[in-house]
Amino acid sequence: MTDVKHMKWWGWGVEGVAFNPDNKPAFAPFVKKAVGLDLSVPAVPAVAFGDLTLPSSTIDAAFLATLAGIVGEANTITDDEARLVHTYGKSIRDLLRIRASDLPRMPDVVVYPADEAQVAAVVTAAVAANAVIIPFGGGSNISGSLEPHPGEARVVISLDLGLLNKVTLIDEGSGLASIQAGAQGPFIEEQLNARGWTMGHFPDSFTHSTLGGWVATRSSGMQSDKYGDIADIARGIRMVRPAGIVDIRPVPSASTGPSVREMILGSEGRLGVITEVTVQVHRTPEVREINGYLFPSWEAGIAAMHDIAESDAKPTVTRVSDARESGFSFATGKAKEGFDPQKVLMAYLKRRGWDLEGINLSFIGFEGSPSHVAYEKKIVKRIVKKHGGLAVGKGPGVLYDQKKFDTPYLRDFLLDRGAAADVSETAAPWSRLNEIHDAVYAAANDAYEQIGTPGWIMSHLSHSYHSGACLYFTFAFVHGGEIAIEQYDVVKRAIQQAFVDHGGTISHHHGVGREHAPWLEQDISTEGVALMAGLFASADPKKNFNPDKVITY
Repeated sequence: MTDVKHMKWWGWGVEGVAFNPDNKPAFAPFVKKAVGLDLSVPAVPAVAFGDLTLPSSTIDAAFLATLAGIVGEANTITDDEARLVHTYGKSIRDLLRIRASDLPRMPDVVVYPADEAQVAAVVTAAVAANAVIIPFGGGSNISGSLEPHPGEARVVISLDLGLLNKVTLIDEGSGLASIQAGAQGPFIEEQLNARGWTMGHFPDSFTHSTLGGWVATRSSGMQSDKYGDIADIARGIRMVRPAGIVDIRPVPSASTGPSVREMILGSEGRLGVITEVTVQVHRTPEVREINGYLFPSWEAGIAAMHDIAESDAKPTVTRVSDARESGFSFATGKAKEGFDPQKVLMAYLKRRGWDLEGINLSFIGFEGSPSHVAYEKKIVKRIVKKHGGLAVGKGPGVLYDQKKFDTPYLRDFLLDRGAAADVSETAAPWSRLNEIHDAVYAAANDAYEQIGTPGWIMSHLSHSYHSGACLYFTFAFVHGGEIAIEQYDVVKRAIQQAFVDHGGTISHHHGVGREHAPWLEQDISTEGVALMAGLFASADPKKNFNPDKVITY
Protein backbone atom coordinates (compact mmCIF):
# COMPACT_ATOMS: atom_id res chain seq x y z
CA MET A 1 0.00 0.00 0.00
CA THR A 2 1.32 3.42 -0.97
CA ASP A 3 2.10 5.93 1.78
CA VAL A 4 0.41 8.86 -0.04
CA LYS A 5 -2.02 10.51 2.41
CA HIS A 6 -5.57 11.41 1.37
CA MET A 7 -8.52 13.23 2.86
CA LYS A 8 -11.18 11.15 4.55
CA TRP A 9 -13.64 9.54 2.15
CA TRP A 10 -16.76 11.05 3.76
CA GLY A 11 -15.76 14.69 4.14
CA TRP A 12 -13.11 17.38 4.16
CA GLY A 13 -9.64 17.07 5.63
CA VAL A 14 -8.24 14.38 7.85
CA GLU A 15 -9.74 12.19 10.54
CA GLY A 16 -9.78 13.78 13.98
CA VAL A 17 -10.06 17.38 12.74
CA ALA A 18 -13.49 18.99 12.76
CA PHE A 19 -15.32 22.26 13.31
CA ASN A 20 -15.90 22.77 17.02
CA PRO A 21 -18.74 25.09 18.10
CA ASP A 22 -17.71 24.94 21.75
CA ASN A 23 -16.66 28.30 23.17
CA LYS A 24 -18.46 30.07 20.33
CA PRO A 25 -21.55 31.25 22.20
CA ALA A 26 -22.98 33.29 19.33
CA PHE A 27 -22.77 30.50 16.75
CA ALA A 28 -25.81 28.36 17.62
CA PRO A 29 -28.18 31.37 17.83
CA PHE A 30 -26.78 32.64 14.53
CA VAL A 31 -27.45 29.31 12.75
CA LYS A 32 -30.94 29.09 14.26
CA LYS A 33 -31.78 32.56 12.99
CA ALA A 34 -30.16 32.04 9.58
CA VAL A 35 -31.63 28.68 8.51
CA GLY A 36 -33.79 27.51 11.41
CA LEU A 37 -31.38 24.73 12.42
CA ASP A 38 -31.32 23.78 16.11
CA LEU A 39 -27.77 22.73 16.95
CA SER A 40 -28.87 21.21 20.24
CA VAL A 41 -30.37 18.30 18.30
CA PRO A 42 -27.83 15.42 18.18
CA ALA A 43 -25.88 15.04 14.96
CA VAL A 44 -26.30 12.09 12.64
CA PRO A 45 -22.77 10.93 11.80
CA ALA A 46 -21.67 10.07 8.27
CA VAL A 47 -22.65 6.65 6.94
CA ALA A 48 -20.36 3.80 7.94
CA PHE A 49 -18.09 2.52 5.21
CA GLY A 50 -19.40 -0.99 5.66
CA ASP A 51 -22.96 0.18 4.93
CA LEU A 52 -22.09 1.53 1.48
CA THR A 53 -22.96 -0.35 -1.68
CA LEU A 54 -19.92 -0.14 -3.94
CA PRO A 55 -19.58 -1.32 -7.54
CA SER A 56 -16.84 -3.87 -8.01
CA SER A 57 -13.72 -3.20 -10.04
CA THR A 58 -14.04 -4.40 -13.65
CA ILE A 59 -10.34 -4.45 -14.48
CA ASP A 60 -9.12 -7.83 -15.74
CA ALA A 61 -6.11 -9.60 -14.32
CA ALA A 62 -3.97 -9.14 -17.42
CA PHE A 63 -4.36 -5.35 -17.58
CA LEU A 64 -3.92 -5.08 -13.82
CA ALA A 65 -0.66 -7.00 -14.17
CA THR A 66 0.44 -4.63 -16.94
CA LEU A 67 -0.09 -1.60 -14.71
CA ALA A 68 1.60 -3.30 -11.76
CA GLY A 69 4.54 -4.03 -14.00
CA ILE A 70 4.92 -0.29 -14.58
CA VAL A 71 4.39 1.21 -11.11
CA GLY A 72 4.77 -1.86 -8.88
CA GLU A 73 2.17 -3.97 -7.13
CA ALA A 74 2.22 -1.78 -4.01
CA ASN A 75 1.26 1.22 -6.15
CA THR A 76 -1.53 -0.53 -8.06
CA ILE A 77 -4.57 -0.43 -5.79
CA THR A 78 -8.01 -1.98 -6.26
CA ASP A 79 -9.00 -1.64 -2.58
CA ASP A 80 -12.59 -0.39 -2.22
CA GLU A 81 -11.80 2.50 0.12
CA ALA A 82 -9.00 3.77 -2.12
CA ARG A 83 -11.31 3.60 -5.12
CA LEU A 84 -14.01 5.46 -3.17
CA VAL A 85 -11.59 8.23 -2.15
CA HIS A 86 -10.79 8.71 -5.85
CA THR A 87 -14.41 8.70 -7.11
CA TYR A 88 -15.64 12.17 -6.22
CA GLY A 89 -14.31 15.52 -5.13
CA LYS A 90 -15.58 17.44 -2.10
CA SER A 91 -18.59 19.43 -3.26
CA ILE A 92 -21.81 19.17 -1.29
CA ARG A 93 -23.23 17.14 -4.20
CA ASP A 94 -20.31 14.70 -3.88
CA LEU A 95 -20.71 14.32 -0.12
CA LEU A 96 -24.48 13.89 -0.31
CA ARG A 97 -24.08 11.17 -2.94
CA ILE A 98 -21.52 9.30 -0.86
CA ARG A 99 -23.77 9.42 2.21
CA ALA A 100 -26.65 8.12 0.06
CA SER A 101 -24.44 5.35 -1.37
CA ASP A 102 -25.05 6.87 -4.80
CA LEU A 103 -21.95 5.45 -6.49
CA PRO A 104 -22.90 4.21 -9.97
CA ARG A 105 -19.31 4.19 -11.23
CA MET A 106 -16.00 4.17 -9.39
CA PRO A 107 -12.45 3.94 -10.71
CA ASP A 108 -11.46 0.33 -11.26
CA VAL A 109 -7.88 0.87 -10.14
CA VAL A 110 -5.77 3.59 -8.56
CA VAL A 111 -2.16 3.81 -9.74
CA TYR A 112 0.66 5.81 -8.17
CA PRO A 113 3.49 6.45 -10.65
CA ALA A 114 6.79 7.46 -9.07
CA ASP A 115 8.06 9.66 -11.89
CA GLU A 116 7.24 11.08 -15.30
CA ALA A 117 8.53 7.99 -17.11
CA GLN A 118 6.05 5.83 -15.23
CA VAL A 119 3.25 8.30 -15.98
CA ALA A 120 4.12 8.04 -19.68
CA ALA A 121 4.16 4.24 -19.54
CA VAL A 122 0.74 4.16 -17.81
CA VAL A 123 -0.69 6.55 -20.41
CA THR A 124 0.69 4.41 -23.25
CA ALA A 125 -0.76 1.24 -21.76
CA ALA A 126 -4.12 2.87 -21.00
CA VAL A 127 -4.59 4.33 -24.45
CA ALA A 128 -3.57 1.02 -26.05
CA ALA A 129 -6.25 -0.70 -23.95
CA ASN A 130 -8.76 2.11 -24.64
CA ALA A 131 -9.09 2.78 -20.92
CA VAL A 132 -10.08 6.06 -19.26
CA ILE A 133 -7.45 8.06 -17.37
CA ILE A 134 -8.54 10.53 -14.68
CA PRO A 135 -5.62 12.48 -13.18
CA PHE A 136 -5.94 12.90 -9.41
CA GLY A 137 -4.16 15.39 -7.16
CA GLY A 138 -5.52 16.14 -3.70
CA GLY A 139 -9.18 15.36 -4.37
CA SER A 140 -10.39 18.81 -3.25
CA ASN A 141 -12.28 19.67 -6.46
CA ILE A 142 -15.88 20.88 -6.01
CA SER A 143 -17.00 21.19 -9.64
CA GLY A 144 -17.34 17.53 -10.63
CA SER A 145 -13.99 17.29 -12.40
CA LEU A 146 -12.99 13.89 -10.97
CA GLU A 147 -15.94 11.53 -11.21
CA PRO A 148 -16.16 8.82 -13.89
CA HIS A 149 -19.12 9.01 -16.25
CA PRO A 150 -21.91 6.88 -14.70
CA GLY A 151 -22.30 4.81 -17.87
CA GLU A 152 -18.60 4.32 -18.64
CA ALA A 153 -18.06 0.73 -19.81
CA ARG A 154 -14.29 0.94 -20.18
CA VAL A 155 -11.73 0.43 -17.44
CA VAL A 156 -11.31 3.64 -15.43
CA ILE A 157 -7.87 4.44 -14.02
CA SER A 158 -7.43 7.07 -11.33
CA LEU A 159 -3.87 8.23 -11.90
CA ASP A 160 -2.78 9.63 -8.54
CA LEU A 161 0.27 11.91 -8.73
CA GLY A 162 0.91 11.93 -4.99
CA LEU A 163 4.42 10.48 -5.30
CA LEU A 164 5.48 13.32 -7.63
CA ASN A 165 5.78 15.86 -4.85
CA LYS A 166 9.22 17.48 -5.01
CA VAL A 167 10.66 20.85 -5.84
CA THR A 168 13.20 19.67 -8.39
CA LEU A 169 14.97 22.94 -9.22
CA ILE A 170 15.14 26.56 -8.11
CA ASP A 171 16.58 29.02 -10.61
CA GLU A 172 17.53 31.71 -8.12
CA GLY A 173 18.75 34.05 -10.83
CA SER A 174 15.34 34.07 -12.49
CA GLY A 175 12.94 33.52 -9.60
CA LEU A 176 11.65 30.25 -11.05
CA ALA A 177 11.08 26.85 -9.44
CA SER A 178 10.31 23.55 -11.13
CA ILE A 179 7.90 21.50 -9.03
CA GLN A 180 6.33 18.10 -9.61
CA ALA A 181 2.59 18.25 -10.19
CA GLY A 182 1.52 16.08 -7.26
CA ALA A 183 3.05 18.34 -4.60
CA GLN A 184 0.47 19.71 -2.17
CA GLY A 185 0.47 23.31 -0.99
CA PRO A 186 2.09 22.93 2.44
CA PHE A 187 4.89 20.72 1.11
CA ILE A 188 5.62 23.17 -1.70
CA GLU A 189 5.93 26.09 0.69
CA GLU A 190 7.98 24.03 3.15
CA GLN A 191 10.51 23.18 0.46
CA LEU A 192 10.61 26.72 -0.94
CA ASN A 193 10.69 28.47 2.45
CA ALA A 194 13.68 26.40 3.50
CA ARG A 195 15.65 28.22 0.80
CA GLY A 196 14.09 31.65 1.36
CA TRP A 197 11.40 31.54 -1.34
CA THR A 198 7.62 31.47 -1.58
CA MET A 199 5.22 30.77 -4.40
CA GLY A 200 2.59 32.99 -2.80
CA HIS A 201 -0.33 30.81 -3.95
CA PHE A 202 -2.76 30.05 -1.12
CA PRO A 203 -6.21 28.87 -2.28
CA ASP A 204 -8.82 27.90 0.32
CA SER A 205 -7.95 24.26 -0.43
CA PHE A 206 -4.22 24.91 0.06
CA THR A 207 -3.66 22.23 2.71
CA HIS A 208 -5.07 19.43 0.55
CA SER A 209 -4.67 20.47 -3.10
CA THR A 210 -1.82 20.12 -5.57
CA LEU A 211 0.07 22.20 -8.07
CA GLY A 212 -1.16 20.06 -10.95
CA GLY A 213 -4.74 20.51 -9.77
CA TRP A 214 -4.25 24.27 -9.50
CA VAL A 215 -3.08 24.43 -13.11
CA ALA A 216 -5.76 22.05 -14.37
CA THR A 217 -8.55 24.23 -12.90
CA ARG A 218 -6.99 27.72 -13.26
CA SER A 219 -6.86 28.21 -9.49
CA SER A 220 -6.59 31.50 -7.63
CA GLY A 221 -5.07 32.05 -4.21
CA MET A 222 -5.89 34.38 -1.34
CA GLN A 223 -2.83 36.50 -2.18
CA SER A 224 -3.45 36.71 -5.92
CA ASP A 225 -3.67 40.50 -5.79
CA LYS A 226 0.13 40.51 -5.53
CA TYR A 227 1.28 37.14 -6.85
CA GLY A 228 -1.34 36.60 -9.54
CA ASP A 229 -3.57 33.65 -10.30
CA ILE A 230 -2.01 30.32 -11.23
CA ALA A 231 -2.25 31.36 -14.89
CA ASP A 232 0.17 34.19 -14.06
CA ILE A 233 2.40 32.06 -11.83
CA ALA A 234 2.78 28.98 -14.04
CA ARG A 235 5.34 29.65 -16.75
CA GLY A 236 6.55 26.24 -17.91
CA ILE A 237 4.52 23.02 -18.06
CA ARG A 238 5.33 19.40 -18.80
CA MET A 239 2.38 17.21 -19.78
CA VAL A 240 2.32 13.56 -20.85
CA ARG A 241 0.43 12.79 -24.05
CA PRO A 242 0.05 9.42 -25.83
CA ALA A 243 2.77 10.24 -28.37
CA GLY A 244 5.19 12.06 -26.07
CA ILE A 245 5.73 15.02 -23.73
CA VAL A 246 4.42 18.53 -24.22
CA ASP A 247 7.21 20.74 -22.87
CA ILE A 248 6.41 24.44 -22.53
CA ARG A 249 9.59 26.27 -21.63
CA PRO A 250 9.36 28.84 -18.80
CA VAL A 251 10.03 31.99 -20.80
CA PRO A 252 8.57 35.25 -19.46
CA SER A 253 6.52 35.85 -22.62
CA ALA A 254 6.29 34.56 -26.16
CA SER A 255 4.66 35.28 -29.53
CA THR A 256 4.37 31.70 -30.76
CA GLY A 257 0.83 31.49 -32.05
CA PRO A 258 -2.18 30.42 -29.95
CA SER A 259 -0.79 29.68 -26.52
CA VAL A 260 -0.47 25.96 -25.79
CA ARG A 261 0.28 26.93 -22.19
CA GLU A 262 -3.12 28.62 -22.05
CA MET A 263 -4.76 25.56 -23.59
CA ILE A 264 -3.43 23.39 -20.77
CA LEU A 265 -4.43 25.84 -18.03
CA GLY A 266 -7.98 24.94 -17.04
CA SER A 267 -8.11 21.82 -19.23
CA GLU A 268 -9.05 19.57 -16.26
CA GLY A 269 -7.14 16.54 -17.52
CA ARG A 270 -8.77 16.54 -20.97
CA LEU A 271 -5.48 16.97 -22.85
CA GLY A 272 -3.06 14.79 -20.90
CA VAL A 273 -1.41 14.35 -17.52
CA ILE A 274 0.50 17.32 -16.10
CA THR A 275 3.69 16.09 -14.44
CA GLU A 276 5.74 19.22 -13.69
CA VAL A 277 5.19 22.96 -13.59
CA THR A 278 7.80 25.71 -13.50
CA VAL A 279 6.43 28.59 -11.46
CA GLN A 280 7.42 32.09 -10.52
CA VAL A 281 8.69 32.35 -6.95
CA HIS A 282 9.53 35.31 -4.76
CA ARG A 283 11.84 35.93 -1.84
CA THR A 284 10.02 35.54 1.46
CA PRO A 285 9.07 39.06 2.59
CA GLU A 286 10.62 40.78 5.58
CA VAL A 287 7.19 41.83 6.80
CA ARG A 288 3.83 40.13 6.34
CA GLU A 289 0.79 41.76 7.89
CA ILE A 290 -2.97 41.43 7.48
CA ASN A 291 -5.03 44.24 8.97
CA GLY A 292 -8.73 44.45 9.68
CA TYR A 293 -11.04 47.27 8.58
CA LEU A 294 -14.75 47.96 8.95
CA PHE A 295 -17.05 49.66 6.46
CA PRO A 296 -20.54 51.02 7.13
CA SER A 297 -21.98 49.47 3.96
CA TRP A 298 -21.22 46.95 1.22
CA GLU A 299 -21.18 49.69 -1.40
CA ALA A 300 -18.58 51.65 0.60
CA GLY A 301 -16.39 48.56 0.91
CA ILE A 302 -16.58 47.79 -2.81
CA ALA A 303 -15.76 51.40 -3.70
CA ALA A 304 -12.74 51.30 -1.38
CA MET A 305 -11.43 48.06 -2.91
CA HIS A 306 -11.81 49.61 -6.36
CA ASP A 307 -9.86 52.70 -5.32
CA ILE A 308 -7.13 50.54 -3.77
CA ALA A 309 -6.85 48.57 -7.03
CA GLU A 310 -6.31 51.85 -8.89
CA SER A 311 -3.84 53.25 -6.36
CA ASP A 312 -0.08 52.90 -5.97
CA ALA A 313 -0.65 50.38 -3.18
CA LYS A 314 -0.45 46.74 -4.23
CA PRO A 315 -1.68 44.70 -1.25
CA THR A 316 -1.50 40.91 -1.20
CA VAL A 317 -5.11 40.59 -0.04
CA THR A 318 -8.11 42.85 -0.61
CA ARG A 319 -11.18 41.26 0.87
CA VAL A 320 -14.46 42.70 2.11
CA SER A 321 -17.38 40.67 3.45
CA ASP A 322 -20.93 41.87 3.16
CA ALA A 323 -23.02 42.38 6.29
CA ARG A 324 -24.30 38.80 6.32
CA GLU A 325 -20.85 37.24 6.02
CA SER A 326 -19.48 39.70 8.55
CA GLY A 327 -22.21 38.64 10.97
CA PHE A 328 -21.22 35.02 10.40
CA SER A 329 -17.56 35.87 11.13
CA PHE A 330 -18.48 37.61 14.37
CA ALA A 331 -20.66 34.63 15.36
CA THR A 332 -17.74 32.21 15.04
CA GLY A 333 -15.60 34.19 17.46
CA LYS A 334 -14.59 32.56 20.71
CA ALA A 335 -15.92 33.73 24.06
CA LYS A 336 -13.58 36.05 25.91
CA GLU A 337 -13.15 36.34 29.64
CA GLY A 338 -12.73 39.81 31.06
CA PHE A 339 -11.98 42.61 28.62
CA ASP A 340 -13.61 42.02 25.22
CA PRO A 341 -12.28 44.42 22.57
CA GLN A 342 -15.06 43.50 20.14
CA LYS A 343 -17.76 44.61 22.57
CA VAL A 344 -15.91 47.85 23.21
CA LEU A 345 -15.58 48.46 19.47
CA MET A 346 -19.26 47.79 18.82
CA ALA A 347 -20.26 50.18 21.59
CA TYR A 348 -18.03 52.84 20.06
CA LEU A 349 -19.50 52.32 16.58
CA LYS A 350 -23.04 52.44 17.95
CA ARG A 351 -22.29 55.80 19.56
CA ARG A 352 -21.04 57.02 16.18
CA GLY A 353 -24.33 56.04 14.57
CA TRP A 354 -23.26 52.86 12.77
CA ASP A 355 -25.86 50.21 12.05
CA LEU A 356 -24.29 47.23 13.84
CA GLU A 357 -26.26 44.79 11.69
CA GLY A 358 -24.84 46.39 8.55
CA ILE A 359 -21.10 46.30 9.33
CA ASN A 360 -18.86 44.99 6.57
CA LEU A 361 -15.62 43.37 7.74
CA SER A 362 -12.55 43.71 5.52
CA PHE A 363 -9.06 42.22 5.49
CA ILE A 364 -6.18 43.81 3.60
CA GLY A 365 -2.74 42.23 3.48
CA PHE A 366 0.66 43.83 3.07
CA GLU A 367 4.08 42.33 2.35
CA GLY A 368 7.57 43.64 1.71
CA SER A 369 10.19 45.74 3.43
CA PRO A 370 9.11 47.71 6.51
CA SER A 371 9.21 50.99 4.60
CA HIS A 372 7.21 49.57 1.68
CA VAL A 373 4.54 48.14 3.98
CA ALA A 374 4.29 51.45 5.85
CA TYR A 375 3.89 53.30 2.53
CA GLU A 376 1.10 51.01 1.33
CA LYS A 377 -0.71 51.07 4.67
CA LYS A 378 -0.74 54.86 4.57
CA ILE A 379 -2.36 54.84 1.13
CA VAL A 380 -4.93 52.25 2.18
CA LYS A 381 -5.76 54.09 5.40
CA ARG A 382 -6.50 57.24 3.43
CA ILE A 383 -8.78 55.36 1.00
CA VAL A 384 -10.60 53.53 3.78
CA LYS A 385 -11.24 56.81 5.60
CA LYS A 386 -12.50 58.40 2.37
CA HIS A 387 -15.22 55.75 2.20
CA GLY A 388 -16.23 56.04 5.82
CA GLY A 389 -14.30 52.99 6.97
CA LEU A 390 -12.34 52.35 10.11
CA ALA A 391 -9.02 50.57 10.68
CA VAL A 392 -9.21 48.05 13.54
CA GLY A 393 -5.62 46.81 13.62
CA LYS A 394 -3.87 43.46 13.32
CA GLY A 395 -6.02 41.43 15.72
CA PRO A 396 -8.75 40.45 13.22
CA GLY A 397 -6.07 39.75 10.62
CA VAL A 398 -4.33 37.30 12.94
CA LEU A 399 -7.61 35.43 13.43
CA TYR A 400 -8.20 35.45 9.68
CA ASP A 401 -4.78 33.89 9.13
CA GLN A 402 -5.52 31.22 11.72
CA LYS A 403 -8.94 30.25 10.34
CA LYS A 404 -8.52 30.81 6.60
CA PHE A 405 -8.15 27.13 5.69
CA ASP A 406 -10.70 25.78 8.21
CA THR A 407 -14.02 26.84 6.67
CA PRO A 408 -14.62 23.58 4.70
CA TYR A 409 -14.79 21.67 7.99
CA LEU A 410 -17.92 23.66 8.87
CA ARG A 411 -19.71 22.15 5.87
CA ASP A 412 -19.26 18.62 7.29
CA PHE A 413 -20.48 19.82 10.68
CA LEU A 414 -23.67 21.18 9.13
CA LEU A 415 -24.16 18.15 6.89
CA ASP A 416 -24.13 15.90 9.96
CA ARG A 417 -27.04 17.99 11.24
CA GLY A 418 -29.16 17.97 8.09
CA ALA A 419 -28.03 21.20 6.45
CA ALA A 420 -26.41 21.63 3.03
CA ALA A 421 -23.85 24.38 2.49
CA ASP A 422 -21.75 25.12 -0.56
CA VAL A 423 -20.17 27.95 -2.56
CA SER A 424 -20.26 29.57 -6.00
CA GLU A 425 -17.97 32.31 -7.25
CA THR A 426 -17.82 34.64 -10.20
CA ALA A 427 -15.77 37.53 -11.53
CA ALA A 428 -17.09 40.66 -13.22
CA PRO A 429 -16.17 44.27 -14.02
CA TRP A 430 -16.24 46.73 -11.15
CA SER A 431 -19.29 48.42 -12.69
CA ARG A 432 -21.35 45.20 -12.40
CA LEU A 433 -20.38 43.92 -8.94
CA ASN A 434 -23.16 45.52 -6.91
CA GLU A 435 -25.72 44.50 -9.54
CA ILE A 436 -24.52 40.89 -9.44
CA HIS A 437 -24.46 40.85 -5.64
CA ASP A 438 -28.10 41.97 -5.43
CA ALA A 439 -29.23 39.72 -8.29
CA VAL A 440 -27.68 36.61 -6.76
CA TYR A 441 -29.30 37.35 -3.41
CA ALA A 442 -32.69 37.74 -5.09
CA ALA A 443 -32.23 34.57 -7.15
CA ALA A 444 -31.16 32.51 -4.14
CA ASN A 445 -34.04 33.74 -1.99
CA ASP A 446 -36.52 32.96 -4.79
CA ALA A 447 -34.99 29.47 -4.99
CA TYR A 448 -35.38 28.94 -1.23
CA GLU A 449 -39.04 29.91 -1.54
CA GLN A 450 -39.40 27.45 -4.43
CA ILE A 451 -37.98 24.53 -2.44
CA GLY A 452 -39.98 25.53 0.62
CA THR A 453 -37.23 25.95 3.16
CA PRO A 454 -35.50 28.96 4.72
CA GLY A 455 -32.03 29.53 3.37
CA TRP A 456 -28.97 31.66 3.85
CA ILE A 457 -26.64 33.40 1.44
CA MET A 458 -23.62 35.59 2.11
CA SER A 459 -20.77 36.99 0.07
CA HIS A 460 -17.36 38.56 -0.01
CA LEU A 461 -15.20 40.29 -2.58
CA SER A 462 -11.69 38.98 -3.12
CA HIS A 463 -9.08 38.77 -5.89
CA SER A 464 -9.10 42.35 -7.16
CA TYR A 465 -7.94 43.17 -10.68
CA HIS A 466 -7.56 46.31 -12.76
CA SER A 467 -11.02 45.94 -14.32
CA GLY A 468 -12.97 44.00 -11.72
CA ALA A 469 -12.96 41.45 -8.93
CA CYS A 470 -14.21 38.09 -7.74
CA LEU A 471 -17.43 37.75 -5.75
CA TYR A 472 -17.60 34.59 -3.66
CA PHE A 473 -21.00 33.40 -2.40
CA THR A 474 -21.74 30.86 0.33
CA PHE A 475 -25.24 29.43 0.59
CA ALA A 476 -26.91 27.04 3.04
CA PHE A 477 -30.28 25.52 3.89
CA VAL A 478 -31.78 22.68 5.91
CA HIS A 479 -32.27 19.98 3.30
CA GLY A 480 -35.07 17.46 2.84
CA GLY A 481 -33.09 14.24 3.13
CA GLU A 482 -33.70 12.14 0.02
CA ILE A 483 -34.51 15.24 -2.05
CA ALA A 484 -31.44 17.17 -0.87
CA ILE A 485 -29.69 17.12 -4.25
CA GLU A 486 -32.86 18.18 -6.07
CA GLN A 487 -33.15 21.12 -3.68
CA TYR A 488 -29.47 21.93 -4.08
CA ASP A 489 -29.85 21.96 -7.87
CA VAL A 490 -32.65 24.53 -7.67
CA VAL A 491 -30.49 26.89 -5.60
CA LYS A 492 -27.27 26.28 -7.52
CA ARG A 493 -28.97 26.83 -10.89
CA ALA A 494 -30.49 30.09 -9.71
CA ILE A 495 -27.13 31.44 -8.54
CA GLN A 496 -25.22 30.37 -11.66
CA GLN A 497 -27.86 31.81 -13.98
CA ALA A 498 -27.77 35.09 -12.11
CA PHE A 499 -24.02 35.25 -12.74
CA VAL A 500 -24.31 35.04 -16.52
CA ASP A 501 -27.48 37.14 -16.72
CA HIS A 502 -25.71 40.05 -15.03
CA GLY A 503 -22.30 40.07 -16.69
CA GLY A 504 -20.26 37.62 -14.61
CA THR A 505 -18.41 34.43 -15.45
CA ILE A 506 -19.65 31.01 -14.33
CA SER A 507 -16.50 30.29 -12.31
CA HIS A 508 -13.59 32.40 -11.19
CA HIS A 509 -11.33 29.67 -9.80
CA HIS A 510 -13.17 26.40 -9.14
CA GLY A 511 -13.19 25.27 -12.77
CA VAL A 512 -16.01 23.90 -14.91
CA GLY A 513 -16.06 20.11 -14.54
CA ARG A 514 -19.59 18.74 -14.84
CA GLU A 515 -21.09 21.13 -12.29
CA HIS A 516 -20.75 24.34 -14.29
CA ALA A 517 -20.75 22.92 -17.83
CA PRO A 518 -24.45 23.73 -18.48
CA TRP A 519 -23.66 27.45 -18.44
CA LEU A 520 -20.45 27.39 -20.47
CA GLU A 521 -22.04 28.29 -23.80
CA GLN A 522 -23.67 31.35 -22.27
CA ASP A 523 -20.28 32.34 -20.85
CA ILE A 524 -17.95 31.90 -23.84
CA SER A 525 -20.47 31.77 -26.77
CA THR A 526 -21.52 28.96 -29.10
CA GLU A 527 -18.46 29.40 -31.29
CA GLY A 528 -16.23 29.46 -28.23
CA VAL A 529 -17.57 26.07 -27.20
CA ALA A 530 -17.11 24.83 -30.77
CA LEU A 531 -13.44 25.82 -30.71
CA MET A 532 -12.94 24.07 -27.39
CA ALA A 533 -14.77 20.95 -28.61
CA GLY A 534 -12.54 20.88 -31.68
CA LEU A 535 -9.44 21.04 -29.50
CA PHE A 536 -10.58 18.17 -27.27
CA ALA A 537 -11.76 16.03 -30.18
CA SER A 538 -8.48 16.49 -32.06
CA ALA A 539 -6.26 15.98 -29.03
CA ASP A 540 -8.16 12.98 -27.66
CA PRO A 541 -10.28 11.34 -30.39
CA LYS A 542 -11.06 8.21 -28.33
CA LYS A 543 -11.92 10.22 -25.19
CA ASN A 544 -9.35 8.49 -23.01
CA PHE A 545 -8.52 11.57 -20.92
CA ASN A 546 -11.14 12.49 -18.28
CA PRO A 547 -14.03 12.54 -20.76
CA ASP A 548 -17.16 14.67 -20.41
CA LYS A 549 -15.57 17.34 -18.24
CA VAL A 550 -15.82 21.04 -19.17
CA ILE A 551 -17.87 20.14 -22.28
CA THR A 552 -19.44 17.02 -23.77
CA TYR A 553 -18.78 16.31 -27.42
